[in-house]
Amino acid sequence: MRPNPWTGNYPFRESIMGTSSISPVNEDRALKLSDKKVGRLLEAFRRLDLEGTDEGSVFGDIKSLYSTLAEEQKEFFFTAMLHEIEISKNGLTDLLEQLLASDHKNPEWPKWISNLRDRIQSPRLNIFRKISHQAGGLKFLLDFRGDVLSTQRFSRADLSPLDRDMVILFELLFQGGFLYLEEITFDSSYRQIELIKNSDLVHPMAHIEEMGLRLGNDRRCFALYHRLMPYEPVVFIEVALTRGIVRHISEIIDADSVRAGHGDADTAMFYSINNTQQGLSGLRLGKMLIYRVVDSLKREMENINTFATLSPLPGFWKNYLSPILQGNDDFFLKPGDVHSYFPGRHVRRILENASSKKNGENDFNSALLLLLSNEGWAASDEWKKILQPPLTRIAHIYVSREKNREMKPLNAVANFHMENGATVSRSNINFLGNPSTRGLRDSCGIMVNYIYTTGWLNQIRGSFRWLEKLEIRSIFSRNR
Repeated sequence: MRPNPWTGNYPFRESIMGTSSISPVNEDRALKLSDKKVGRLLEAFRRLDLEGTDEGSVFGDIKSLYSTLAEEQKEFFFTAMLHEIEISKNGLTDLLEQLLASDHKNPEWPKWISNLRDRIQSPRLNIFRKISHQAGGLKFLLDFRGDVLSTQRFSRADLSPLDRDMVILFELLFQGGFLYLEEITFDSSYRQIELIKNSDLVHPMAHIEEMGLRLGNDRRCFALYHRLMPYEPVVFIEVALTRGIVRHISEIIDADSVRAGHGDADTAMFYSINNTQQGLSGLRLGKMLIYRVVDSLKREMENINTFATLSPLPGFWKNYLSPILQGNDDFFLKPGDVHSYFPGRHVRRILENASSKKNGENDFNSALLLLLSNEGWAASDEWKKILQPPLTRIAHIYVSREKNREMKPLNAVANFHMENGATVSRSNINFLGNPSTRGLRDSCGIMVNYIYTTGWLNQIRGSFRWLEKLEIRSIFSRNR
């Protein structure tokens, strides 16, 4: 039997459980917790870990209590949970002493090691596992991890052990027979179509009628569902079947876009991939979805031989080019190198434009910053001609050369597709692929085609053998 994880002596016990020993650092938080919400919630989690507990009733208490926590209380609760629902030192001392005093050749050694593994298993993981067995439990855990990830962004506390417990559980739950693929069509329920519409953050829709442009003969939408959450997709992808690679988003989602006739399409364009559950961040379900959709389309339409994306480049302006133009030298591309991508006559023209402004600018980077900060440049044929070659080259550097601390692509979308096996070249950088106000503010209007080759499909086929048996639901006949 696993030792009681609540036998340790932790500083959080004093402030949460109501003693008067409160440090000045925690005093303001303790005042906010005068109703003991966090203490009651921790106690509910504790009860769920005990044998003979009415798990359904306790889970109901947990949901009710958790829903009342304010954001600052959640941060305090997560931190307290790490300390309070944990293995105590006393629960390990005897076994560790026995192991340290013994030789690994001792016949009892394998049993002692097995006992150690049992004892060091996170008690939080066992609680999360019990929650996942309850009706609505999986959705609760997904939202719970989403809150942990959101809190970690601003919290000084390290919540990674709590996050890791949930990741271990999700990696077991989100595979094999737990998932099924469903095609969203005009025959799908209104609720499912509305969920897709509301969850598309790549190309948001204002009205449900816009989904009519995303479905039909040459449009597809596929979603992965979990059997414990059959009414809410966990990730979905929107696909346009086209003649050749599309480089401008208006050719896909605009009402007057030219649609490929049935049988004419030779390319599948993935133009919107959305994870609907923040709690699944990092679990790479998108790779599984892309693989299965590619495989499904190849079986349905033999003439589809090219698979590519038309992807945004979020952060290119705000988090990359703009900081560089303001002197940030933390990137591969240095501020002093930007002017080298422009011919001399264009450098002079950009400086001339800045000098005509009220405040004036006397260096090239500041002048370029001034020009690109106003989306009006995209309406000028002159500026489009001047900016297209250098911005295309700089965007390619951003996608292919800029790395984060883990030496992965700095841009999250590039990292997602390139980690999945897609390739990208400078010819795949599309200038003004999305000239909308949002597109210009996010990425100077640039979009990217990431190419998924047939070799990629064959390469990962062996990695996801179980995907061959993934159930596909709701493939209805389509409007011709």
